[in-house]
Amino acid sequence: MNKFSAYRIFEQDGKSTGRFVELTLDDLDPGEVVIQTHYSDVNYKDALAATGAGKIIRRFPCVGGVDAAGVVVSSEDARFKAGDEVLVTGYEMGVAHDGGYAEYVRVPADWVVPLPQGLSLFDAMALGTAGFTAALSIHRLEQNELSPEKGKVIVTGATGGVASLAIQMLAQLGYHVVALTGKDSEHEYLKSLGASEILSRKELEMGTRPLEKAQWAGALDAVGGETLAWLTRTMQQNGVIASFGNAGGIELHTTVLPFILRGVRLIGIDSAATVMPLRRQIWQRLTSDLRPKQLAQVAPVVPFAGLPQVFPLMLQGKQRGRTVVGIKPAG
Repeated sequence: MNKFSAYRIFEQDGKSTGRFVELTLDDLDPGEVVIQTHYSDVNYKDALAATGAGKIIRRFPCVGGVDAAGVVVSSEDARFKAGDEVLVTGYEMGVAHDGGYAEYVRVPADWVVPLPQGLSLFDAMALGTAGFTAALSIHRLEQNELSPEKGKVIVTGATGGVASLAIQMLAQLGYHVVALTGKDSEHEYLKSLGASEILSRKELEMGTRPLEKAQWAGALDAVGGETLAWLTRTMQQNGVIASFGNAGGIELHTTVLPFILRGVRLIGIDSAATVMPLRRQIWQRLTSDLRPKQLAQVAPVVPFAGLPQVFPLMLQGKQRGRTVVGIKPAG
């Protein structure tokens, strides 16, 4: 096979830096399935990895991109054959195994999910890790007895990729969704996604007491830090929080009182390591009750060559929704 284009991340002077390179299949990490990539996407994790803003990459050099969707070129595993449409999200992709920012990817067969009927390859990456994380969070909340009649559900970091998809999913399921955002210019956008109320982070009074006024039956938190601590203090009795992000910091300063006096539950969401049976179940829900109706509207496509320009915008909070990367197939 001829050379193809890939966006590879290197370590230079102790920092991560990415650039386009030409590779062959022999340059890629081993795996049983070779996929011609049609689309990838940009997650917050990808931006951290590509810029070195976060210590995400565990092995250099490494092709970036934690997600990929495309068509199988060859497979040494009987579960897949040439021509199959598939997707891969999470696992070691773009972190310790060459990822989706390449015209071809090669991965272990155990990581590959057949494209669910009803989704296109574009849809799969408009959802990607962000949509999967949102759906998995809702699934876990429901397993912990959250339902629309229990009360309001708050979504923090509301214009981000996971949160903007979660708002749509929750609204479609009948929840009263409260969106928390620091972007006052995006209130109408969030309402268009299905948010019933908007809270401005700039006007938020977090308080300092171990227990504040009980407000939320459920919460999906992309922020961490002070925001997550505030959520623990403001949950209703038996309220449940899904924590999947740390845009506001990794430390959590709270007390045990919300947990032992209100029965608050804090659930960690690790989408990358989700076992395959549950992974397939969540992707099936993403074709049905959890499929956002406005998916294309929140997921603009950038060409592969424009990928590096997306990372700083995402880290500066200047992006909203999702960004899909159109990767031109080689040859």
